Amino acid sequence: MKDVYIVQCLMETDLYKLLKTQRLSNDHICYFLYQILRGLKYIHSANVLHRDLKPSNLLLNTTCDLKICDFGLARVADPDHDHTGFLTEYVATRWYRAPEIMLNSKGYTKSIDMWSVGCILAEMLSNRPIFPGKHYLDQLNHILGILGSPTAVDLLCIINDKARSYLQSLPFKPKIAFSKLYPTADPKALDLLDKMLTFNPHNRITVEEALAHPYLEQYYDPADEPVAEEPFRFATELDDLPRETLKQMIFAETVNFKQNV
Repeated sequence: MKDVYIVQCLMETDLYKLLKTQRLSNDHICYFLYQILRGLKYIHSANVLHRDLKPSNLLLNTTCDLKICDFGLARVADPDHDHTGFLTEYVATRWYRAPEIMLNSKGYTKSIDMWSVGCILAEMLSNRPIFPGKHYLDQLNHILGILGSPTAVDLLCIINDKARSYLQSLPFKPKIAFSKLYPTADPKALDLLDKMLTFNPHNRITVEEALAHPYLEQYYDPADEPVAEEPFRFATELDDLPRETLKQMIFAETVNFKQNV
């Protein structure tokens, strides 16, 4: 087999670049957020964690269509998987990481992606990151500085004893209302933001619940929000396969897809 071409839709920009150049209207924020969650619903229904949601991984075109890209860190959801090493990968994405990722090496679920979406929503509201930590501890301080000190119940989700002890040793911090941070934002958007940026992952809103939130009422349509027919499985690691093998696999997948359309 000589050549295999993968043709993808042209997406002229991404959300990171867009937020660098202009403020978004509430209508745009609502529409972009709905598309993010609609895509994430499919991803999560396949039992996959994206793990690297951020503005630069959200592609946009001139008609405001949004696509989620870069599944380089994606993994099948497994609460027992040890994610040690993930913390040191892609340092620039620290701003969008859920607190449990920094505090635990395992035990986290699809809720980590919902935290990232909350960070993205906050950034769309203000054109600046909500938790721009310079390093590990600074990131935690930014989070606690806005969300306030975690409760005793919240601390139970921290399985790392040293991390839990560190949080307990910190002075009390009150929560700052999002309405103070974003006084011109739609109150419904802030209510959804509050449900996304919840310290305790067990209390964090799910993608299905977020789609049904009143803020997205004008777009919400469960019948038009696809889900995977079956869980996705990483049958084999592709990184070390020869180029010819990859080309043959892509071609075979294309033929199979065309037969099923």
